[in-house]
This record gives sequence, C-alpha cells and structure tokens, in this order.
Amino acid sequence: MREEGEVDTEPEPDLGKLRQVAKAMRTIDDAQKFNKLAFYVPYPKQRQFHDLGLTKRERYFRAGNRLGKTFCGASETAYHLTGRYPDDWKGRRFTRPVKWWAGSDTGTTCRDVVQKSLCGPYADPLQYGSGMIPRECVAWKSDVTLARGVTDLFDTVLVQHETNGVKDGKSILTFKTYEQGRKKWQGDAIDGIWCDEEPDMDVYSEALTRIAPTKAGDEGGLLYLTSTPLLGRTALVKRFMDEPSPDRAEVLMTMEDALHISPEAREKIIAGYPAHERAARRLGVPFMGSGLIFTAPEDSLKEGVYNPWPAHWFYLWSFDFGFGTDHPWAAVLNGWDKDADCVHVLAALRSVGTRPLDHAAMLKPFGADIPIAWPQDGHGVESTGLSLANTYKAHKLKMLDEHATFPDGGLSTETGILQMEERMTTGRYKVASHLTDWFEEYRNYHRKDGLIVKKADDLMSASRIGIMMLRAAKRIVRLGSWQTIGKPQIKVADGVDDWNVI
Repeated sequence: MREEGEVDTEPEPDLGKLRQVAKAMRTIDDAQKFNKLAFYVPYPKQRQFHDLGLTKRERYFRAGNRLGKTFCGASETAYHLTGRYPDDWKGRRFTRPVKWWAGSDTGTTCRDVVQKSLCGPYADPLQYGSGMIPRECVAWKSDVTLARGVTDLFDTVLVQHETNGVKDGKSILTFKTYEQGRKKWQGDAIDGIWCDEEPDMDVYSEALTRIAPTKAGDEGGLLYLTSTPLLGRTALVKRFMDEPSPDRAEVLMTMEDALHISPEAREKIIAGYPAHERAARRLGVPFMGSGLIFTAPEDSLKEGVYNPWPAHWFYLWSFDFGFGTDHPWAAVLNGWDKDADCVHVLAALRSVGTRPLDHAAMLKPFGADIPIAWPQDGHGVESTGLSLANTYKAHKLKMLDEHATFPDGGLSTETGILQMEERMTTGRYKVASHLTDWFEEYRNYHRKDGLIVKKADDLMSASRIGIMMLRAAKRIVRLGSWQTIGKPQIKVADGVDDWNVI
C-alpha cells in the first residue's frame, strides 16, 4: 500500500497494446474454430488410412465408437475438396476441383454427423465453417443448397479449391443417404465418396460404379468407409476382412490407439456398454452376438512378457498346417505351469507361402528341443515321398511321433474348444498381450448356422492342438535366449507375418 505523499511509479496500462493482444487472441481462437483443417494432426492409424489412398481405390477405417473415425473421414474429404494438403501428405492428391459425395444411413444422421463434421452445426449460420471445411472456402449464403425432407440438411456445397496456393475453381460436395436407395446413387462419374457408417451392399456397389475409371489412363476415384461394425460380419465387412485385393485395404483402430482417451476414461466408457457390445465398440470387432465362440473378456487373458521363461515350466509347440492363401501355416508356443495348471501362450507365428525349411528356421532359435504337436493332416504325403510331419522331422524339428489326440484317443474340435473356454473363464489360460495376430483371430472366431467358420482361425486351431497334447510338453534345458531370438518383431521371409517375440 502506498504511504501518504508517496509518488505512484507504476506505469499506466498501454490500452493500445492490450487491444492488440486481445485481437490476436481472438484471431487465434477464430483460426482454431473456423480453420480446423490446418490443426489436424492424425493419429498413427489415421495417418496409415490416409496414406493408403495413394494405392487403394477402396478403404475401410474399422474402429470402435468415439475413436475419431468420422473425424478422420471428414478431414480427408476436406483435403480433397479444398486442395489444401499438408506438406507431409502421402495419400492421393487432386490438382483440380473435384466432385465428391458424403453419405450416411438417414437424412438425420447425415445432417447431425456427416454435415456437422464437414460444415459445422446446422441451423446456426454463425457456426457454418466450424467443421473441417475452412469457413473462408465457402460462400455460405450463396454456395449452399438445401435438401428436401429433412430440416437444414444440405444438398450441395460449393467449396473453393486451390492447387499450390492458386485458386482454380470450386469443388462440388453432395450429401447422400442410404435410405434413398440405389437409384439415388446413380449418376455421373465421381472423384470420391465417403460413407460414414455402413451402407447396404447394393448401395456400395453403385458407389463403386461411380468412381470407376472412364477412359484409358484414368486413375478413377476413391471410395472410403468409416464405421463401427455393429451390424456384424455383413457382406461388406467380409469384403474387406476376407477378400484380399490389391485395390482394397482396411485399417483397424482400437480404443488403445485413440490417444485422446485416458486409461481411466477408457474403462468408464467401456463399462457403460452392454457386455455383448463391448468388443465391437472398443475394438472395432464385427458384432456377432451369440455367434462368438469364446466369451472370456480379452483383457482377462492378457499378461506381460516372461523374461526369461521359467525353467520349471513345460513347453510345447503346436502346429496348424497351412495350405493355399486362405489357410496360413501357424504355430503357437505353449508354456505350461503345472503347479498352477495354467497354460501361457508365449509366441504366435503365422505365414503364407513359406516352406517347412523356413518354419524350421523360425522355430529353432526358441530352443531346438521343444516338442511339436501336430494335427491329423500331417500324415499327408508330400512330393518328396515323405509325410508332411516327417518333412519337418527331416529339418531337425522335434515332431511328436503321432498326430494330436486327447488322452482317450478322441479328435473332437468341440472338446478342444470347451477345454480352452474352461481354462479362459477360470483364469488358467493366459496370452502375452503383444501377440496381436492371436488376439485378432480370437475376436473374430465365430460360428455361422451353428458351424465354426474356418477362415482366419489358424492360430486358434494351433492353440487347440496345444491343449489336446499338453501331456507331451517337456521341461527344456536349452531354451533359446532372448538375444538369440532377436528383436521384438522379425520379418523372416516373404509371406511371413510380422510376429512378436518379446
């Protein structure tokens, strides 16, 4: 406090500078609100999805709820409409104005989700431009036409396009709905289509027709889908999951890939979903209801890495012989803690188009003396005149003398599944959490019309063979050291999946 007679030496506030600071802060706020595209930094899975646009006509961003799939789709759409690609953009680029469609299931969801993510909230012109399309790229009073039937649903939006900073015309964005039916998706050639949530296959087929090349040398357009597969393994989902094509790709994003969700918030979100929906909403797994074979929560199986492997455990490899491109060769390393009667899956290998010689090279570093259980089809004779099992023996692998059976001689697949399920639900079956291929098969292992679907089940089959033959597991004196096994991820040969070891 100033004493009586003391002169106040505090300078008067510079109102001009304060106004400048306030103006600068408003400018920053406006930029973040009305030029969101400039601030978009994709997560690794989102970036992978964008990059694939360079070589794939069809893409599917399969993700759980609230993980950023719509945000991802809207951002890419805005890049193509405006031409404002970031310097590090590795996906497809258009150097001219484009014709683009964006669609969803109904007019209401198209307005409330797709239109909002691109243009901003409806019914408030002051908020137009607060989506991923920058406000300055649209003359919002003259370049927007409304659709019929749904209040404030846009029909078309003209968007200023630029190439290398030079304005070169206006892109045309048209909003579509699946409920309009296939005929409403007919028309001219389109440069790109974004489907947010899954359309029926007939609508999707029509959309594909719209992006087809129209002349020699034409690259054609892009078609990408962002959705949580709550409808299950539909024809469209299976198109991406089960029907490989050089023109098609999918990217899976789980809740763990969404960096904006903390572990604590993640658990609260998941707890709010019905138990039977949690895998779809968290992991992007196609919802299969009672069709799922295993019901134990994935997190209840996961465990950390043992380093080194306990010397008192009993070890066993278990095979599933592959054939063709639909059924890869697969092998699972089982560590059996007899004291706790708990089986631990320590490694999971899967490869296509490789030979027994390659498989032997993969397995030997883990320990040359680990016995190997194998299924009945190992008796099949190869071109060498040896049975398949004996071919592996010739490469110095410790194949068991006979194919896998239960102690009573039975071969029942259902018995093996029941034994695995019992162990899982009682905490006696654990899997190293980094074995992503194993868990991907686990999530999708299901029945159709009561029968097990024999696709993408190779590691599950190998795991079941291991349970059948646990009695053949042995203690191993010379286990492979972590140094001899190599790095956490190894690429052994062409056609071999990346597989985690430690």
